[in-house]
Amino acid sequence: MAKKPILILQMQRMGDLVLSFPLMLWLARRHPGHPIFVAAEQIFYEPLMRLSPAATYFPWSGAAHLERHDYELVLNLSIQEKAAVLAGKVRAEAKLGPVQAGDGTRYVHGDWQLYRTSLVRNNLYNRFHWGELNGLDAVPFANIAATRFSLPRTLPGSNKVGLFLGASDAAKRPTAAFWAKLVDELHGRGLRSVLFGGPAEKALGAEVAGLAKGPALNLCGTLGLDEFGAVGQTLGLFITPDTGPMHLAAWTGLKCLNLSMGNVNPWETGPFGPGHYVLRADLPCAKGCWHCTQDSLLCHEPFKPARVAGLAKRLASGADGSRLARLELPGLTLFETGRSELGLYHLKRLDAAAPDAERLASRFWQAVFGGLFGLWEDRKAAEAWSALARHAPEEAERLLAHIPEMGRQFKHGLRSGAVLDRSFWADSPAMARPFTGFANMYLENQDYSRQAWAHVLTLLERLVGACG
Repeated sequence: MAKKPILILQMQRMGDLVLSFPLMLWLARRHPGHPIFVAAEQIFYEPLMRLSPAATYFPWSGAAHLERHDYELVLNLSIQEKAAVLAGKVRAEAKLGPVQAGDGTRYVHGDWQLYRTSLVRNNLYNRFHWGELNGLDAVPFANIAATRFSLPRTLPGSNKVGLFLGASDAAKRPTAAFWAKLVDELHGRGLRSVLFGGPAEKALGAEVAGLAKGPALNLCGTLGLDEFGAVGQTLGLFITPDTGPMHLAAWTGLKCLNLSMGNVNPWETGPFGPGHYVLRADLPCAKGCWHCTQDSLLCHEPFKPARVAGLAKRLASGADGSRLARLELPGLTLFETGRSELGLYHLKRLDAAAPDAERLASRFWQAVFGGLFGLWEDRKAAEAWSALARHAPEEAERLLAHIPEMGRQFKHGLRSGAVLDRSFWADSPAMARPFTGFANMYLENQDYSRQAWAHVLTLLERLVGACG
């Protein structure tokens, strides 16, 4: 008898689809013999099928066919309503992610999928990558932590560097003038630039090629994604904003230098896998913004073409992190992607700067939620708290000062079904917001039931225990 398939709903953009590839591998190993179906946008999955793990892809027009199957598992990774509706219609042994019933009620199934929803405008301290959040509810953490991806290749003698010019938002990419100057700086260091972009970047590619004094091969709008994957095999380095092609390049083993600018969080969407590099402005507002609140894009200013070209020259020649740590990059921080001692995606800062309050607080909250959701014992949160309290006492005190108020509000909710003050959620200090943000989503997801309030109080008790 054929085994029931597993259905993944990934109706987001191309980068999100590529970040689902590790999940497909984990599920195939976890459920051998179960076919993997993926419902996605045809414009994205069709050119990626040759690079994808084994899966059967369906366009949205095939939703009626998908409804005929019984599934072992349905995992909805999409925020679109039509995906939640489909997840509600199909029959499955288990469902994860947003699921909408026939009466219009929607619930998010899975602690980690719910945690992801709590990050909307609240991701300053998040240290869980999207590629891992996709799988943490569905795959044993031991399997994820034990996964090892190959290092990206270094091509001795290659002098070709790819530049992907575009991004979904102009704030997330450099200007045409920057790219043109980078072409010239690379040329002065013996590196030849190849310009990449989709149809939307054709005009930008022409502008960059026209502004640059040195030669640049402009391939914007000329290659499909599968062709890009093939051409990428000839490059020594790929310089790119946070984009879907960046994730595709990383998946195919092309070494990436991610110019992380604008409202992106590289801890969530940086190049997945070890051996890639992320360059980010060293500014308080650049450590996890959801949208820019400044008068200008301050996070763009430290990015200078000469600095990026000097770094690119070293990366293309195979320099490792210890050599790169000695580089002078004023106003910028360079990270190398890898795995933490916890077995999760990690950005290793390559300078000698001591961990600041934001880094210590982020480690603490990662340890807290990993403990609350069963990845490890609560003692890891207690250890992270000790480091936070010792080296960033003001940040630790902000959380301690808010704990009594959280207890007061939650106890009132247990008695009445609502917090005392509706502004409590929005007014929580930033240091407490990872917990209050998740608690708010959890209560809403459980219809503010008495059991939900009791559970939130239990989670608070465990938080207090970690801070003891």
